Amino acid sequence: MPVILAIDTSTHACSCALNSHGEIDEIFELIPRQHAAKLLPMISGLLESHGTGFNDLDAVAYGQGPGSFTGLRIAAGVAQGIAMGAELPVVPVSSLASLALQMRAEVDQGVVFSTLDARIDEVYWGFYRLANNTVELLGQEGLCKPELLPVAFPDELLPVTAAGSGLDYLERMPAPYRDAISRHRHDLHPRAGIMAELAVNLLEQDKVQLPEEVTPVYLRDKVTHA
Repeated sequence: MPVILAIDTSTHACSCALNSHGEIDEIFELIPRQHAAKLLPMISGLLESHGTGFNDLDAVAYGQGPGSFTGLRIAAGVAQGIAMGAELPVVPVSSLASLALQMRAEVDQGVVFSTLDARIDEVYWGFYRLANNTVELLGQEGLCKPELLPVAFPDELLPVTAAGSGLDYLERMPAPYRDAISRHRHDLHPRAGIMAELAVNLLEQDKVQLPEEVTPVYLRDKVTHA
């Protein structure tokens, strides 16, 4: 199995993780507005504790978004710099996919409604199918006001579990969401450890970027307020 460094700064959480041949070690902290100062020391400490250097890596993974505009730029910039210096491929991982996979602690399989508070009265969202310790995006990820979420729930999607800070708006979401969601965890954050795990399959499928292709996913044109 490959050796992958993953980093994420898409929300208030800041994390990095090393997936070394299937063994994952993660550093995770809730440190709002401190990502730029803390991320590189966290990465250095993590790699040093394993006696690993950038040239020992097979790839760098990063939280591509959606999420905080500033946070996404920090993770993308650091991933790009490491990849350029060590001539590594970059694996972009959705922050919403990271949330969805964490729900395996609640259920073995099913559909996860993954959502993040997008600020300015909107939520990021996506539906993921959870099975066999991985997730598959159903349709596309989106951004809208809570009241404007798509209301159709095909029978094959039920029941639904849900994860992420966007659930703080649950009472404003269409009634089918309140009826369909069987359990939820609003306190979950995207995590580099989960991204390091998801990155293995993405790397095997060659869903990678060259360093110069690294681009955050904002899902919003007016990103200056995120």
